[in-house]
Amino acid sequence: MCYHLKTDFGGTEAVIDDNCSISKFYSIAGALSDNLKVKFLNQVDDADTLDWDFRYKSQFLILHYNIFNGVSILPRQVNNAEKANEAVEEVANFLVKNAY
Repeated sequence: MCYHLKTDFGGTEAVIDDNCSISKFYSIAGALSDNLKVKFLNQVDDADTLDWDFRYKSQFLILHYNIFNGVSILPRQVNNAEKANEAVEEVANFLVKNAY
């Protein structure tokens, strides 16, 4: 498994899988919860999109799923873009190494 990065407006989005099912999103959420001990703070579930906020190393990130775009990780805000972008890449690297 690999991911690719997109940078828009100063924030880095790590696209984990751009063609996957909702079950993979739940598998990734479980891996983050179990292995990185993140707690999901806010969950917004729409018909075709899920956005679950979580905190990782003092950075607020989003686990994002869309039926058309797949699963990605992105920063909630880009106020401290450098640290937020580093956190996004760290989480993405963890997911790639563990094949989620």
